[in-house]
Amino acid sequence: MIILVNKLGMLRFKNHYFRCGLGKNGITNNKKEGDYKTPKGIFNIKNIMYRKDRIKNIKTKIPKIIIKKNHICCDIPSNPNYNKIFKTNDISIGERLWRKDSLYDILVVLDYNLNPIIKNKGSAIFLHLFENKKKIVTKGCISIEKKNMLALLKNNPNKIKIY
Repeated sequence: MIILVNKLGMLRFKNHYFRCGLGKNGITNNKKEGDYKTPKGIFNIKNIMYRKDRIKNIKTKIPKIIIKKNHICCDIPSNPNYNKIFKTNDISIGERLWRKDSLYDILVVLDYNLNPIIKNKGSAIFLHLFENKKKIVTKGCISIEKKNMLALLKNNPNKIKIY
């Protein structure tokens, strides 16, 4: 089952419609690291990562990974671990997944720029939560409200199309 996201910030899944946030500079066919744009395309859902201390139960068949305090996604194009999620003590080389805010309490990892990884093509592109209804724009991800995320995940989507 596929999640559809249009350039106007509407997410559709089955017969449900949700408002969503996109990159503050819109969407693009030519994503670059740091451009604040959401990439267009169809992407597989790899897994879900979540904060076990904040989210008690996610009902889904999608594989789940608990976010640890030292998880990052490397966002430095020159680093050999660019666009990879891993644990490290050097949090300066990437986007920290354990955050003080709630944005990454639940995040859906998309297969954007993974096979193969192209340097400077964009990293850490997720479907994640938005902080509040006034702050939904992102640096390039898609963001939705927590209750909508939980409703989506119950239905086990396997792809997302951004157009």
